[in-house]
Parts: sequence; C-alpha cells; structure tokens
Amino acid sequence: MTKPEILFEASWEVCNKVGGIYTVIKSKSALMVENYKNNYFLIGPYFKDQAKFEFKIKELPEPLQEVFNELKNQGIICHYGEWTTTKGNPQTILIEFQGLINEKNKIKSDLWDNFKVDSLFSQWDFEEPLLWATAVGKLVELYSNKNNSQIVLHCHEWLAGFALLYLKMNKAKVATIFTTHATMLGRTLSAIGNEIYNNIESINADEEARKNNVIDKHSTEKACAISSDVFTTVSEITSMEAEHFLGKKPDVLLLNGLDIDQFPSFEETSILHQQNREKIREFIAYYFFPYYYFDIEQTLIFFIVGRYEFKNKGIDLFIKSLSKLNNILAEEKSKKTVIAFLWIPTQVESAKQTLAKNKLNYHQIKHFVEQNSKLFQSRLIENILECVGTECLTEEENFHYQVFDENFLQEVRKLRINFAKEGSPPLITHNIPNENNDAIIKSLLENGLNNSKNNKVKIIFYPVYLNGIDGLLDLPYYDAISGCHMGLFPSYYEPWGYTPLESSAWGVPSLTTDLGGFGRFLMSKNKTESGVFVLKRFKRNEDEIIDDFTRIMHNFTKLNRKGRVEEKIIAKEISNLADWKILIENYIKAHELAITKVY
Repeated sequence: MTKPEILFEASWEVCNKVGGIYTVIKSKSALMVENYKNNYFLIGPYFKDQAKFEFKIKELPEPLQEVFNELKNQGIICHYGEWTTTKGNPQTILIEFQGLINEKNKIKSDLWDNFKVDSLFSQWDFEEPLLWATAVGKLVELYSNKNNSQIVLHCHEWLAGFALLYLKMNKAKVATIFTTHATMLGRTLSAIGNEIYNNIESINADEEARKNNVIDKHSTEKACAISSDVFTTVSEITSMEAEHFLGKKPDVLLLNGLDIDQFPSFEETSILHQQNREKIREFIAYYFFPYYYFDIEQTLIFFIVGRYEFKNKGIDLFIKSLSKLNNILAEEKSKKTVIAFLWIPTQVESAKQTLAKNKLNYHQIKHFVEQNSKLFQSRLIENILECVGTECLTEEENFHYQVFDENFLQEVRKLRINFAKEGSPPLITHNIPNENNDAIIKSLLENGLNNSKNNKVKIIFYPVYLNGIDGLLDLPYYDAISGCHMGLFPSYYEPWGYTPLESSAWGVPSLTTDLGGFGRFLMSKNKTESGVFVLKRFKRNEDEIIDDFTRIMHNFTKLNRKGRVEEKIIAKEISNLADWKILIENYIKAHELAITKVY
C-alpha cells in the first residue's frame, strides 16, 4: 500500500480542549509528524482565547498562500502555525468561519438534498461546527485543485464530518476517513438509562434519534460513516454500536493510545506518589479531623473522575458498591479507612466556608509546631540526657511534662478548641445549586454514605476541575491521581476510556469495564485481574455487577504495602500495551486503505 502524499487531519479539538479527542490528537502528533514530515497538517477552529496559549503563527508555506487568499475572498480567514504545546509541533491551520454564516441555510439545504441530514430544528451547537467544517472542506478542495497530490482528509466525529460531505458533494478527488469516537445515539440512550447493549438489534436508530432530539447529529454521523472512503471507530464496543446505529461496519479500529515516553518511569511515579499522597493527606486531615480522628496511615485513597454523567460513567454503581464495601469493612472491624474522591465537575457557586476555616486553623497548628520545632528538639535532647542512668524514661507523665511546659500545653488546648467542629464533615467541597436534589448527593445519602464517624468509607465530592489552583487541594489532575491508591471507572458507556489508561501510565491500579474500549482491549490481551481490573458489565444484572465491584475493592483493601506496590508495577506495565508507537500503525493502515480506494 501507499502512504498519502498529503494528510489533513481535522478535529474540533485541535488547539481547543473540549473532551477526550483532544488527548487523542495531541498525544499521537509527534509520531504523525515523524511518519509524514512536512506533509501533515492539523486543522481546527480558531478561537482567540484558546489559540493564544497553544498556537504560534509561522510563515505561510507557498503551497498554502493562494489557497488562503481565495478563502479570504469568501470570508474565511485561515491562520497557519504550530501547535506549540504539543510534542512534535505539528503544522496547524486554524480557521475563522463566521464569514459563512449567511450561507448557513443553503449549506443545510444541500446536506438534506444530498445526504438526508435532518437539521430543520438544529441550534448553534450544530450550526457552529457545520460552518467550520464546511470551511475545512473548501480549504482541502482548493488545495487539491492546485496540487497534483494524493490527499487524505481524516475527520474526527460529526463536528468535522461536514468537511468530507462537502468534498463528496463537490466530487473532489480527495480520499476521506471518518472516525466516530462515540455515537450520538449511543451516548444519548445510555445516559437516560436505556440498556443499549442488551437490546441493540431491536432499536430503530433514526426513530430514537428523532424522539430524543439528536436527529441532526445522528443523521450527520450516519451520512459521514456511509459516505467516507474509510470508516473507523476507536474500539470493538463502539464498532458493534456503529454497525447497528449507523448502518456500516467500520473498516479499521483506531484504538486510542498514549505517548508513554511522556510519562515518568516507575521509580519516578513512586516518588511522586509519596509526595502527592502527603498533600492529599493534609487535605484529608483538615477535611475530617475537626470532627473526628482516624489513622491516616491506615487510609486508602480511591477516586473516580470524569464528566457528570450519572449512568454513563457508572457513578450510580460506584456509590452502591462503596456502600456495600462500607458495610463489609464495618462488620470486619477493619483498621482500614477508605477515602473516595469524586472528581466530577459541575456548576459551583463557592467553596464551603467551613473548609476555608478548617484549612486556616490547620495551618495555624502547623505553623505553631514549626515555630516550636527547635524548642522541642532542644528540650527532648536535654530530657534524654538528664534521664541517662535513671528510671525517668519509664515515668511517661514526667517525661512529657519536661518536654511540654504548661504554657505550651495551654496554647495547644486553644488550637484544638479552634480546630474542633461538631456534626459530620460535608459530603461536598463546594456549594452547588439545589444541592439537596443533586443526583450524587441524594444517592450518597440513600446508600448510607454520610461521612459519619462510623463510616469506614468516607466521601469527598469535589465538583471543580483539578487545575492546581482551586484553593483547596491545589493539585493538577495528574498529580492528584498519582497520589491515590486506586482509580475506579465502572462506566456503562465508554467508547474508549482514557482515565484507566492514564492511571496505569502513572503506576496507579484502576478498574474499568468490559463495556469500555480499553477494557475490551485488555480482555483481548488477557490482562483483566491485576493492575487494571476489568469489571464484567456486559449483559449482567446490577446485583452481580455490584458484588464483583465490591469484591475487587475489598480485596484491594486487604493488600499490604508490598502487595499494593506489586499492583502498581503491573499497572505501569499494562500501559505499555497502549503505546502510540504500537497503535499508530492502525492509523497508517487506514490512510493507506483510503488512498487505494480513490487513487
């Protein structure tokens, strides 16, 4: 097979972080540049506020100059440069598309006439990418007309798919690839509780899309899948879904990977785990200890992270399984405490005032100890020397009295009184609108996870993005997960699932499911019972799933330090299976297949 001479890759998430596709494009970019050199171009939308952080204008290459000028005459402004925050600094074109807005209805009409894209009632969230991707199509068409080259345009998701539909309408000689990372209908139906994998063959896709008001995006996706020269998805599970909902079986699976070289070695992850765990423990201390105390050295830190999709992300199962684990640990009188973070962003109003006060009081105690540390050291040395050859070391009260005088103890009493709180710690770190009716809060309380002293599983619902400057934990995402013991991602709908893969790359054991692309990938490699645990959800009832989920967590709580280190080693090794150095070959195969179909 032959590689394309020119490869354009279009995504709404080029220099525009919205979701997981941003990670896909960014993490493989260096290998794309390595394979295609100066013949590889990324295309994304131009948003000034995003571009100023990720994009650097460069001198426009001659082959693009005439194309850019012609597009400018049509009201389409193109910017050429590099994606500077991305390894490999790939050539990037960002397009201002507002000049096409007067053509919006004509474009929609043409799409209906040619592909039956039903956008009669569509809104700006559909029309905005429609205009941008149409501009992408115009750019690639002009480039093709002026260059006698074998060209491939690879479009990610329906948002970019309008570009390939434009090329097909205008009979441009460009090979096209379409990748759906998740079907609109699959995500929509599973979010409202439809067990799509149990009855997928009986679902009338077009009817359900219309009923659930996603017919515009679904019909676009379907048209792109059928009209593309090569249709691809990111996993086996999404392939099954696409075949039924879009009417076409994918030609190639483009499994998602990571640039593993960008992640620290196992030795480095171990050091980072200890450093970041201590920061998390400090947060736990001022979150819980004003109300009651537990042994922080016997505490395990679990977490879930992702979009607020209660069913799709398995948050419902996460809470029910934690509740069951809580009961088991209480019955066993286990010494272990489990802290479960829910890093699930949602709309927030402000941080809880009590937490700000707890943090201040905690740091007053810390500052007091630091101020007196030299005095402690001096008195302790004196006390030991004074007691040499005597029995005073066995007289505990006398020993303490000589180290801590009455003035010191009085100050300690004041600090303890200021720090102490009545009641139970909050379930959530921030004030959110209509908190009492929030699905997560309600489910936690219904399942007995209320942060009472007797709970062995304690909850911290943390509804803001982990950017390192949130005023509480103050840890960026990767630092936060590296300080934890286990990541739990029991998703129902997860076309790939980067979070368990990223956890593995940081040497953090995790759980995913056989309904996620990454989980099924691990099943194909027989890696499901250690390091990364694959929870079986496919065509099983909820009670069975919860029992298995609880068993996996419970077994993990029984591990000693050596056992947890062994799980970390295995997790780190598993991440190597999804290295882009291996998986990039699937992309090259798709590019070459597209060329053979057109040229």
